Amino acid sequence: MQTVTLSADEVREAVTMREAINAVRDGFIGLAAGEFEMPTRTVMRDGQFLVMNAHHRASGSAMTKTLSLNFDRTPAIAGTVVWTETRRTDTLIADAGAVTTLRTGAAVGVATDLLAPADAGRLTLIGAGGQAPDQVRAVHAVRPLRELTVVDTDVRRAEALARMLAPELPATRIRTANDPETAVGDAEIVCCATPATSPLFTEEALPARVHVNAIGAFRPTMRELPDGLLADSTVVIDEREAILEESGEILHALKTGALTEASLTELGTALSAAEALPGGRTVFKTVGVAMQDWAVARILADKFLT
Repeated sequence: MQTVTLSADEVREAVTMREAINAVRDGFIGLAAGEFEMPTRTVMRDGQFLVMNAHHRASGSAMTKTLSLNFDRTPAIAGTVVWTETRRTDTLIADAGAVTTLRTGAAVGVATDLLAPADAGRLTLIGAGGQAPDQVRAVHAVRPLRELTVVDTDVRRAEALARMLAPELPATRIRTANDPETAVGDAEIVCCATPATSPLFTEEALPARVHVNAIGAFRPTMRELPDGLLADSTVVIDEREAILEESGEILHALKTGALTEASLTELGTALSAAEALPGGRTVFKTVGVAMQDWAVARILADKFLT
């Protein structure tokens, strides 16, 4: 019996963003096909402690993630991802922060590849926190970026992120801003990665053709997107039960009548559908589901467990 423990750096060295995107895409398709047993995550202290589980029936493998979350510390996410299987006694323990940012970025990469215009190359990223770099890496993996605008109320933090990403994006024009309302005006893709409790911009600020990813609001008290944008867009979500339990902007839009439950399409269903989704504005809203962590953990298990 062997237990392999991986640090954040070791997770990042082992898994590329392209690998994570491919694994998470397959996971969403499997989720839609009923391949997973995945209870809604346990939430304590209003989202500061989370426990998530996923069991993949066909492989007899399971993942459990336990973490604490505090945006006032660095890193904001701390905890462990534990991988176990029925066919062998070896286990793997990985840093939850690295797995979480990778899998969240990967989900955005999957959704952006499905929903964003094929020629999109201008990204506005709102929020320069711990999730932000992998948001950019994931979008860039599926839509090579010509321009990137990093937006944060703390311009110094936006500038620091821009400097960090510059060597990875040598052909991309990078700029910074502190006002989301004006920064989204010429965007082809928008990524929202903030702990906001009210919309970051108005729907009128956006172009007529744009894809928006929203990852930051993961509790009913949080919102990043306005009702008008949701009413005017094709809305794709990660998983219905999780969204209706935790997504503040979706719950708000349902309450006001801007959305109906019937207008929400799960990402796995959209990936499996034969017909193309409509153009115009598209939104991907995710609160994160355990299958994504399982998908990244499976890559690690395949590489490190004999």
